[in-house]
Amino acid sequence: MAFDILENPVIREDMENLFAREASVRELFGRTVLVSGATGMLASYLVYYLIWLNECRAADIHIIALARSTAKAERRFGRYMSVPYFSVRTDDICRPLEIEEPVDYIVHAASLASPQYYGPSPVEVAAPNVLGTYNLLEMAREKSVKGFLFFSSGDVYGAMPDDAGGEFAETQLGVMDPLDAHSCYGESKRMGETWCASYAREYGVPTRMARIAHTYAPTMDVEHDPRVFASFVRCLLHGEDIVMLSDGTARRAFCYIADALAAFLLILLRGGAGEAYNVANTDQFLSIGELADTLATLDEAHPVRVVRQARSQRDVYMENKSNHQNLPSAAKLRALGWTCAYDVRRGFRQVLRYKRYTQK
Repeated sequence: MAFDILENPVIREDMENLFAREASVRELFGRTVLVSGATGMLASYLVYYLIWLNECRAADIHIIALARSTAKAERRFGRYMSVPYFSVRTDDICRPLEIEEPVDYIVHAASLASPQYYGPSPVEVAAPNVLGTYNLLEMAREKSVKGFLFFSSGDVYGAMPDDAGGEFAETQLGVMDPLDAHSCYGESKRMGETWCASYAREYGVPTRMARIAHTYAPTMDVEHDPRVFASFVRCLLHGEDIVMLSDGTARRAFCYIADALAAFLLILLRGGAGEAYNVANTDQFLSIGELADTLATLDEAHPVRVVRQARSQRDVYMENKSNHQNLPSAAKLRALGWTCAYDVRRGFRQVLRYKRYTQK
């Protein structure tokens, strides 16, 4: 029998927490929602929430999940692959899309976001953000959607002036060298945002952009994702020392997925057309070293050590060395009513509980 994602207590708790504080989601009831990149770390949690709304709140939402692999979709969504309100498609978003049925909302989350791809696969990194965004916007225009949300990134800011620290708003952008290897991601996200703003101006498509800062979730692939928070969780699950491959001084705003989901829905349903919003939990602005030290003692019964070592020269992971102390301001999003419920200890405990439950 296919597994049921809603049996996981962490999923149930997060969904109930989210529903209790995000009333605007009722606007999705009875609608069709298309999610690209639906099996990804962030988007899959959104799909879980839409499923939960149908199963637990009779929301009657038709979910169209665009994924590159049906097999991965089966691993993500289990028994819900066969329910009437859920459909999976493997369309290539870098080509024109042919979806006959009506679509009310589009969430474009398809992207190769991990820096492990920037060096060896820059074309594959850029294409979904540029070509994929264009094709989905064309579909949004043709179907007169009620809302379009583009998953952008804090990488669009580039290197802020003097790397001086302090919060910066959505209107403040730094320098980005389009020829730098790391720019295949940041520059293509910038172009995706430009597409969204252009379609809002010229065609009236209700686009919004979420500039996502460091966000972690139970759905992250800790065995293969080299980003620091995923690597740290893998160490905890295996009872190994946390290995830190940098000096640990860079500071980031770490946001748990349930808080990020609240932001995504608020932006989609309440955000201004053609506008971008930072999604960053500014209350959890920690250095990588502080995060490592916090997670090392997360499981009080089985604490681990933090070990610092140099990154191998053969490692293809491309660390972002810009803006080590800068912080995207969440003021614009908080003005819409966004609040955060999870600090890093609570959020990462949810991640550990989820992973350990699935390993039973």
